Amino acid sequence: MKNASVYLFLLLLAFGGDRLIAALMGRQVGASEFRYSRLYRGEAGAALLLVGNSRGLTFYQPAVEAETGKTTFNLSYNGMPADLANTLLQDYLERYPPPEKILIEITLCDRSNDALIAGFLPYSTYSGRLDSLIAARQPTAWTAGKVSHLYRYNSEIYQRALYYSHRADTDWLLDRVISQQLSEEAGSHRYDVLEPAQHDYLLDQLREMVAAARGAGSQVELLINPYFPGFAAQVDHLDMLKRNVESATGLKVRDYRDALADPTAFGDLMHPNKKGAAEYIAILEKDGVLSPAASY
Repeated sequence: MKNASVYLFLLLLAFGGDRLIAALMGRQVGASEFRYSRLYRGEAGAALLLVGNSRGLTFYQPAVEAETGKTTFNLSYNGMPADLANTLLQDYLERYPPPEKILIEITLCDRSNDALIAGFLPYSTYSGRLDSLIAARQPTAWTAGKVSHLYRYNSEIYQRALYYSHRADTDWLLDRVISQQLSEEAGSHRYDVLEPAQHDYLLDQLREMVAAARGAGSQVELLINPYFPGFAAQVDHLDMLKRNVESATGLKVRDYRDALADPTAFGDLMHPNKKGAAEYIAILEKDGVLSPAASY
């Protein structure tokens, strides 16, 4: 009987500690300047909404705002798949006035990423839609997060929220020049933007994003952002992805895969650096994808 009491005490202590520490970590997340904390805190309203995986970070906010004079918010994250982007976009549209324009980089349809979806557990208490996505795609992680609230914070997303506790994340983009070795080896690298088993599902998610955005009154632009000069030819199924996206959404994809010819405008084969992003944003403004704010 005595042992049972000790075990019960230890169990209650562990349970209480789990809830208390997790609550403190949750407060850190809620107060962070990280983009998703701001999204769910009510501080993400903007004229231009930017969406993508890591290639969506090329919609470099300081350059976009300098070029247009308009406010921006970027939902992009490394490896973000279309189903997670759809969930976050729907949450955005539910909470804020519709943006004037939404730019979506279509390679977020290239693959699923259920591990990243589970990483968003710190924000699951803010969104029933996000909680349901995690439960559907990563039920084991979702259940673990219900049993142990501390488990929710065992992710890179939580670490990012801590990193941006007291600093803005609008400057998040590669700030280096691609190495000479990688530049010279570009022809030997390949990348595939087609995951056959998930392709139709991800296209459906993008179609839902476009329909929701247009239904809310936002103009939508679908884009392929720049690759390192010549590397787009090494990206398998990119043309197929473009065709299928256009078919699924009814919108034309603006194709800027080869828009930047200067190797020093890139941090690696897939991503322009800050210099390249600024040059790209200027091209988007010249082409009318982005337009300056009206002056009176």
